[in-house]
Amino acid sequence: MFNVCSKYMNNCSKLMDYGNNPFVVNIDNFSQNNQNFRTALWTGNHLQLTLMSIPVGGDIGLEMHEDVDQFLRIENGCALVMMGECRDNMTYRQKIDNHYAIIVPAKTWHNIINIGNCPLKLYSVYAPYNHPFGTIHTTKAEAQMYE
Repeated sequence: MFNVCSKYMNNCSKLMDYGNNPFVVNIDNFSQNNQNFRTALWTGNHLQLTLMSIPVGGDIGLEMHEDVDQFLRIENGCALVMMGECRDNMTYRQKIDNHYAIIVPAKTWHNIINIGNCPLKLYSVYAPYNHPFGTIHTTKAEAQMYE
């Protein structure tokens, strides 16, 4: 039997940035309950965890992070992943669904498109962090205003 220290356990479902403190979370529950395009759930000095909800037919947006490696995991839905060395030559394309992980090295152009019939639920880990502490973007349009 495990004795879990409740100091680090988060049983609530409040979507906010719990950053820079020890944190244990049911990531599936938080991912499924997130209705925002992007919600920073934990921001530290060297790492960030964000949740995303992409509407049917929507995408995260073509982007490249100069100095940030990224790990993404699909919790629910179907997606088309595209990656490449330049924005006009996305040579890697793969359809994925629940429980797939995507690794995006720094300086790699990438986009993830929701090709399913329900919102695409995913989480992303950035190293180092990529968004300001407490970031919540309710829509992609709002996120683009801040980038």
